[in-house]
Amino acid sequence: MALDRNAIPFMIGGSMASGIHGIYRTSLDVDLVADIRHGQIARFIEALGGEFYADAGMMRDALETGRSFNLIHFASSYKFDVFPLSSDSFQQSQFSRREMKDVAIGGATIAVPVATAEDTLLMKLAWYRSGGEVSERQWNDVRGIVAVQAQRLDREYLRHWAAYLKVKDLLEALL
Repeated sequence: MALDRNAIPFMIGGSMASGIHGIYRTSLDVDLVADIRHGQIARFIEALGGEFYADAGMMRDALETGRSFNLIHFASSYKFDVFPLSSDSFQQSQFSRREMKDVAIGGATIAVPVATAEDTLLMKLAWYRSGGEVSERQWNDVRGIVAVQAQRLDREYLRHWAAYLKVKDLLEALL
């Protein structure tokens, strides 16, 4: 993987992570958080080997503004949304807790770093709130994580960060 070859730490989040920890559903993209730096962009694009649409200018802008950039696999049209790792204390905690999971991608099973069930649930709640609390997909994803993970969830950790993310009421309703 191009991120590994360039020593760029990353993790899978979003719907793929919620499917790993909860109930799988198809998704149109893969969300990644990556600790990528300006000096790594050219080597990273080179490592993609021309198999992906990758725009260096978009990547630089994303790093400067703290927004995501896209990579699109030409052969499959699969999209990767890459979110640069920020200095936010929740995102730093989430990134430090990532765990290796076996994931089936393109007919192969590979071990990749994935956000924990708790961190995935919290991010999904934050996205649900920021989207006006109307997305059935986001809500069903968090319900699936709770249904599958049940008592394995670290509720103290969840409550701490839910307060920080201003989603404590949603977490309590969910639990």
